[in-house]
Amino acid sequence: MISQVSDSELELMKIVWASGGTALYAHIMDELSQTGRTWQKNTVITLLSRLVEKGLLKTNKIGRRNEYMAIVSEGDYQAAQAQTLLDKFYEGEAKGLVATLIQREMLTAADYDELKRFWENGDGDT
Repeated sequence: MISQVSDSELELMKIVWASGGTALYAHIMDELSQTGRTWQKNTVITLLSRLVEKGLLKTNKIGRRNEYMAIVSEGDYQAAQAQTLLDKFYEGEAKGLVATLIQREMLTAADYDELKRFWENGDGDT
């Protein structure tokens, strides 16, 4: 089972995923600063350590630098979280989630058409 992560941990995972699944600590800090995040070094190291403990990242030493590698892909993480949401709120039934999205107008007609094409074609190329 893939562990859930905090919003801050997820932000770090997104940086690693966007970097092709591996990122040096310095790159992670650069990306954070570009988004306006001013997290302290110890905060980032603590969050990265938690992600390693949770089994989402592993670390490699390159000289004196740390490289972080994603063990879990972004797609696998998203799927696991979607399943958790379904199980928690909809007893595992996707129909209930889709109904809520439609009823609350969170799923537009255009979204519906795109999903229908996806369903019919069996791939993501719409």
